[in-house]
Amino acid sequence: MKKGFFLLGLVLTSSVFAQEIKNVNFIQEGEVSKLVIEVDKDVYAERFHVAEDKQIILDLKNVKVLPKLLRGIDTSEFPGSAVYISGYKKPGSTNDIRFAIQLRDNVRSVLESKDNKIILNIENRFGVFSQNKARAGESTAQKVAQSEDAISLNIPKSNSLEDILENLTLSGPKKYIGKRISINVKEIPVPELLNMIADTSGFNIIIDQEIAKMPPLTLTLTNVPWDQALDTIMNLSKLVAQKNANILIMKTLAMASREKEEELRAAQLRQGLEPLVTRVFLINYATLADISKIIKDYLTPQRSTMQIDERTNSLIVKDTVDSIERVKKIIETLDTQTPQILIEAKIVEANEDYSKEIGLQRGIRFGYDPVTPNLESIGPGFSFSSAGGPALGATIGVYKKLVNLDFNLQLLESESKGRVISTPRIVTQNKKAATITSSSQTSFRIQAVQTGSIAPVATFQNIAADLNLQVTPQVTNDGAVSMQIMLSKASFGDRPSADAPPNMNRRNITTSVLVDNGSTVVIGGVYETNTLESTSGIPFLKDLPLVGWLFKTPNVTKIKKNELIIFITPRIMNQEEAGFSERQTAKSAVSSNPI
Repeated sequence: MKKGFFLLGLVLTSSVFAQEIKNVNFIQEGEVSKLVIEVDKDVYAERFHVAEDKQIILDLKNVKVLPKLLRGIDTSEFPGSAVYISGYKKPGSTNDIRFAIQLRDNVRSVLESKDNKIILNIENRFGVFSQNKARAGESTAQKVAQSEDAISLNIPKSNSLEDILENLTLSGPKKYIGKRISINVKEIPVPELLNMIADTSGFNIIIDQEIAKMPPLTLTLTNVPWDQALDTIMNLSKLVAQKNANILIMKTLAMASREKEEELRAAQLRQGLEPLVTRVFLINYATLADISKIIKDYLTPQRSTMQIDERTNSLIVKDTVDSIERVKKIIETLDTQTPQILIEAKIVEANEDYSKEIGLQRGIRFGYDPVTPNLESIGPGFSFSSAGGPALGATIGVYKKLVNLDFNLQLLESESKGRVISTPRIVTQNKKAATITSSSQTSFRIQAVQTGSIAPVATFQNIAADLNLQVTPQVTNDGAVSMQIMLSKASFGDRPSADAPPNMNRRNITTSVLVDNGSTVVIGGVYETNTLESTSGIPFLKDLPLVGWLFKTPNVTKIKKNELIIFITPRIMNQEEAGFSERQTAKSAVSSNPI
């Protein structure tokens, strides 16, 4: 072995002080419950779901907390999904704190950080979070560090030696948290350099013989974490590390590649010798043709067989035990009930009519006769009505020299309001169009002259006003409902005459909308206002102040308002049976690596 001169200086720093939890709060904002944990500085947080127990587990790494902040929080009186929150020290750890959130039902959660706060957002019912929001919370671990948000780093789960060694075996950028050391060496063999770092840091190391044949290294590193120094040496010498507890096995890249190839060949050989088993899978909801096309890509090539039995709607698969288990999980995931969606539309139509008439109907009529008329022709009269019509009127045959004095004062105001609510409901399967129609009919008379007849013959003809709802729903993987909607509503209006058909009012809407499960959205509306003001009279005279009302008909004001609003609400009736809770649980289980 070539001799060389080296100098190894160690600069040890104190371990990272544990962060401290300042406060723990539970709040509700609309349909989201929030567990807010205030900390004094950056904290590593990790959360995962336990679907069997209906729990969310939130772990905080390397933190301190006062016992009074770990008191249980009873949230059962809130209408949300959280029932009880308990905090305690994580078993088997000294500085890790765990919060267990007991749920009424399995729902999704999103973990985020803001202003030295760890915030666990929990939806109060399945489907509250949008797709983008749910994807943002898929990961079950999150590093709360402002300077590292833009870079995807491999971060040790804790400050323990095993977690630091585990992080060194990963590829990609890393965060180094080991004790700081300084190294100044010249022409030192790689095995000796590795042993020095191992002795200083306290882990065991096994070095492959091929590493001794590598050229020596000259290094000058000052005040760097020991795991960063070790990772630098591994990159310079193209070494590969494997971890077994607190033992680090070092090999060259060539040696590791050869061993990997041998493992693959051995696995293929074992697979060829592995005994085959036969399993019958009963398919309940999926079609045999569709699910068999999916499964055949996951079977062992050249050794497996699959048959379809149409009579019992079953798949017969012959393959290795591992492949059979894989097929079983695929069928359990895909062979679920087709979502059944209840779609409720609410059509609210309101109308309001208002009219007012004030003034003389025919002005004042009278005649003048200079000759005193016969007293027998005197016929004065007076009329008054308190329920519509002329409110005040008088007719006098003779009054001294005046004859035929007549006037009718119109004082009339009318107001009417109406409200019509239609609520069609329909249930359909996912991606299946459904239609519901409600019809109202009326008739009108038609008079026609038949051949050979002189008198007209009256017949009646029916007309219909329909309420029609046609919708095609599609349920997304996160539980929202996308709908193609066509809605039309017809109603009868006033008849122009007794024998004429009534006027028809029609409303139509065609749209596409995405709605969360159980939520209500307004898909359209129409608001109309008609105002009519009219009067007539003698030009110029009707516009005179005070006396102008003697020379014009009553002022007529009519206001008519119509308002139409359409609401739509979709609800998945068999959410659990259709497998949406299992899909969210599987998604959380897959996303288990820290950010």
